[in-house]
Amino acid sequence: MDKREILEKIATRLRIHSVKMTTKAGSGHPTTCLSMADLLACLFFDEMKYDPKDPDNWANDELVLSKGHAAPILWAAYAEAGIIPEKSLMNLRKITSVLEGHPTPRMKWIKSATGSLGQGLSVGVGMALVMKLGKSPGRVYVFSGDAECAEGSVWEAVNMAFLHKLRNLCMIVDINRLGQSGETMHGHDIKAYQRKFRAFGWDVITVDGHKIDEILKAFKKARENVMPTVILAKTVKGKGISFIENKNGWHGKPLMGENSKRALEELGPMPAIDAKKYVRRPKKTQNHQATKRYNFKRTVYKDETATRRAYGNALLNLGKINETVVAIDGDVKNSTYAEDFFESFPKRSFQSYIAEQNMVGMSIGMSAKGYLPFLATFSAFLTRAHDQIRMSAYSFSNIKFAGSHCGVSIGGDGPSQMGLEDLSIFRPIPGCAVLYPCDAYSTEACVESMAKHKGLAYIRTTRPATPLIYGKDEKFPIGGSKVLRKSQSDVATVIGAGLTVHEALKAYDELKDERISVRIIDAYSVEPIDKDNLSKEVEKAGKKVVVVEDHFQNGGLGDAVAQALSGKAEIIHLAVKDLPRSGKPEELLDKYGIDANHIKKAVKELISR
Repeated sequence: MDKREILEKIATRLRIHSVKMTTKAGSGHPTTCLSMADLLACLFFDEMKYDPKDPDNWANDELVLSKGHAAPILWAAYAEAGIIPEKSLMNLRKITSVLEGHPTPRMKWIKSATGSLGQGLSVGVGMALVMKLGKSPGRVYVFSGDAECAEGSVWEAVNMAFLHKLRNLCMIVDINRLGQSGETMHGHDIKAYQRKFRAFGWDVITVDGHKIDEILKAFKKARENVMPTVILAKTVKGKGISFIENKNGWHGKPLMGENSKRALEELGPMPAIDAKKYVRRPKKTQNHQATKRYNFKRTVYKDETATRRAYGNALLNLGKINETVVAIDGDVKNSTYAEDFFESFPKRSFQSYIAEQNMVGMSIGMSAKGYLPFLATFSAFLTRAHDQIRMSAYSFSNIKFAGSHCGVSIGGDGPSQMGLEDLSIFRPIPGCAVLYPCDAYSTEACVESMAKHKGLAYIRTTRPATPLIYGKDEKFPIGGSKVLRKSQSDVATVIGAGLTVHEALKAYDELKDERISVRIIDAYSVEPIDKDNLSKEVEKAGKKVVVVEDHFQNGGLGDAVAQALSGKAEIIHLAVKDLPRSGKPEELLDKYGIDANHIKKAVKELISR
């Protein structure tokens, strides 16, 4: 057999597997698998180089299936490559199986979760950037659907790939004309896709996605190109099965009963071929070598300092001892103070510009290849990338987010710049640490803690300078809290985080002058909240609590404390409860009821009940 015949037979096997798997599962997307079978056969069994026994080989080529609903055919390819048993394919979508309906890294060969469309190319760009940085010989292939090319995040990633001249990146677009509910934006107008990608400076190759010879030539040419390459493949959705080929209304519908029987008859008997023999392996195994340490030297502070400034210092100091740390900025590095890292480590610094969705997607790819991304922008702008943040959790990513300029305390810039929803985005994610330090030393300690934490972590920093409260060597473990003021005569507890800790301390001094004694707690770890310590301290201080935060009322510190103290205390929650406006910081803290004066009033109201 010649190469074309071999790959055609493998493609047929992939199609048959895809139909059988989705029929057995009773759900899935067989038609989108059928359109890409020839492309995937060429990619897996002629183009890509990978060690079937070592998914973490630094020399491996990487594949991101952006059109994640085509997972069945990806699982089939892994089975044909000998990576998973063929019989396991019949466990598709079962709760006991790693072969999920859309790919997740529960299957060890998957580097990022996909299925929320329009995100895979960003992940691939992140991978390609750090593979280039770490001198991997591997290439990155991103398999995309045509419908998802309507997403703006795709073009953010296309732009970034051109900017960095990522010749180690190849995107394959399966242009099968049909989306979920009808024809895609451009249907089979291949020239429309050509114009777009060429406008962004990419090398563009067009092929008939069902002609093996054309596909192989395209991959060969892509390897020779000096810019990122897109292969635009015109395909037929449902290819190989006459009664569903190029027909609308079959998306996400398995072939059941007689339809399945008829489909398998049309595809023919399972070709007898051992695809494992055609897997191409890298020339040698490589491991990515990099120094990884976390206990960095602290900066010495003498005056009040903004926590965002301390974040920048901590990032720089961590970068000096940990070569896996990379910094990603959204064109605000002079405000988040990531600029010091950029100046000291330009090769490990990546400017995403005003493209937050791509910024998070790239970070997923960087994390997947073993790097430690620290991503910083204004906390308000992280909300734009909520879906990518959500998918980073499903990707089991190890990403550290820094959101600066939180709350109304930023002052005159006004509501568009005020992060007031950010805690409610990160807190619900299982395993995501959410830290909100109040001074420079606690900020640096929190950066160290989040760097050591395996998984997502978010640190919230403020714009105004704040006084020093803690010492240089104080520890701030995730899940902890600090009691700043206490006595045997405390009648209530005030719990704050970040800027409101300082307002709470002002209120403490003023209440003390009135012979009212309160306990002050810095709940710097918003998630996980320090439930045990809060419960113990509140129990000893009259079971009356004022929680104060520079955040909207829902989803933040107040909710975390309420959950921790459910049924154990009477609580007044001070938060921003109206849409804010511009003003001086002190005016805004007063107007929205979260300054020392309002804390005093809340304490008095509480103890008078």
